[in-house]
Amino acid sequence: MKSIKVGLLGIGTVGSGTFNVLKRNQEEIARRAGRAIEITLVADLDTARATELTRGEVKVVNDANLVVNDPDIDIVIELIGGYGIAKDLVLKAIANGKHVVTANKALIATHGNEIFKAAQEKGVMVAFEAAVAGGIPIIKALREGLTANRIQWIAGIINGTTNFILSEMRDKGLDFDVVLKEAQRLGYAEADPTFDIEGIDAAHKLTIMASIAFGIPVQFERAHVEGITRLQASDITYAEQLGYRIKLLGMTRQTAAGIELRVHPTLIPTARLIANVEGAMNAVMVRGDAVGETLYYGKGAGSEPTASAVIADLVDITRLATAEPGHRVPYLAFQPNAMADTPVLPIGEVTTSYYLRMRVADKPGVLADVTRILADSSISIDAMLQKEPGQGEQQTDIIMLTHQTQEKNIEAAIASIEALATVVGQVTKIRLEELN
Repeated sequence: MKSIKVGLLGIGTVGSGTFNVLKRNQEEIARRAGRAIEITLVADLDTARATELTRGEVKVVNDANLVVNDPDIDIVIELIGGYGIAKDLVLKAIANGKHVVTANKALIATHGNEIFKAAQEKGVMVAFEAAVAGGIPIIKALREGLTANRIQWIAGIINGTTNFILSEMRDKGLDFDVVLKEAQRLGYAEADPTFDIEGIDAAHKLTIMASIAFGIPVQFERAHVEGITRLQASDITYAEQLGYRIKLLGMTRQTAAGIELRVHPTLIPTARLIANVEGAMNAVMVRGDAVGETLYYGKGAGSEPTASAVIADLVDITRLATAEPGHRVPYLAFQPNAMADTPVLPIGEVTTSYYLRMRVADKPGVLADVTRILADSSISIDAMLQKEPGQGEQQTDIIMLTHQTQEKNIEAAIASIEALATVVGQVTKIRLEELN
């Protein structure tokens, strides 16, 4: 049977991993796919480097348009990244009747609806397993393995850079800025780490998972996103003393009022497996009404782990290339004409528990004032930690964990607490999820 011809756009870290794994395991992959899959054309601006990485075994060009317009190419792998040229090339490949595999989470999270519509009209497939959690097959699990379930919530540690930083802060008691520099030195963080440390990368991935889980269009612009830049080492220490660990968590949940879609630092009980995911590893926890809680763990980035997901998509497309479009697995798990318009909740309407840390004057009556304000907002206290002031100090920290309440209630209470003459500066607020 004629082999599947693949064109590769970009041969950086993931592209070179894809080329090498596909070459190394070509016999095994062909046995699974039913026919050979081979990369025959590579586009990269650095043609000399691309020729070296492919060992001169394939044709290399410096114009990606030559790949998407080549009539002999069946599948285009987009590994350029970003929103601009990558989007144009993907849409051009689709218009030319080519299937597309991409690891570009930003592209799918922001322009997925347009891309899927174009692909549906043309009868081609767009696969993006590698866009979320690297080598962990979470897209396939959500879209196919858990298809019998009504998904209730997803919680994910889906950015390795921030998880490495938080692990180091906890282990060494260092502040964020110090650990970030070390992460950059070791290559875990980019020179410009904004997308990672501000939670944007995680929000792109969460947006995609939420759409598959709940059958809604991709809506990255409605996600609530907070990073880890304001976290203090003291908060990580206090959380540990209360039986919790702080992780940058992507959380999406379906409620009666709508869908929560949020990324932010979160306290998680240390007893939960996901709280013990350390270093640059990723993990995604999914709760379905039939299966209960499931956990998916592994490397969320890297050359060959991500290549594993890219090649899995190539195999899926190869198997289904001759199937009628209506018989293929839908891009977002639900049939395109059955997508829901369930609203994404603004953060003020989200209900969860909270960690509060406040610096207060060491005077009688301070705690009574704070608890009165919380009670007036119908917020009850679950646990509390009050530090003894150091010798000669006139101030101390009070740490509280609340029971569940709406975000707008906690914000109103914090404003009143900060207005107290005995409270110094701002109250630190971190959301808390029990995940049970």
